[in-house]
Amino acid sequence: MKFNPKHIGSSLDDVLEELGILEETTNFAIKSVLAWQIAQEMKKKRLSKIKMAEAMKTSRAQLDRLLDPKSGNVTLATMQKAANAVGKSLRVELV
Repeated sequence: MKFNPKHIGSSLDDVLEELGILEETTNFAIKSVLAWQIAQEMKKKRLSKIKMAEAMKTSRAQLDRLLDPKSGNVTLATMQKAANAVGKSLRVELV
């Protein structure tokens, strides 16, 4: 059987859009990836949550919210502080 790309069907984005949850799931995915990347850099640099929070000049509770993908909104400023604390920068772009 040959692969025929014109008979693939709807994309995941199409399905999520139809269900009315595309934006919500996209936001969750982005936050999850960023939280995971920050956690990986913390592990690589052997930074405890306390030391990371100190480097960000914030509380450990705020850091916990940043690292929890299910937690509510986290500002870009907080994400930038976290990136800087692990020696990285945050890049945001419109696509």
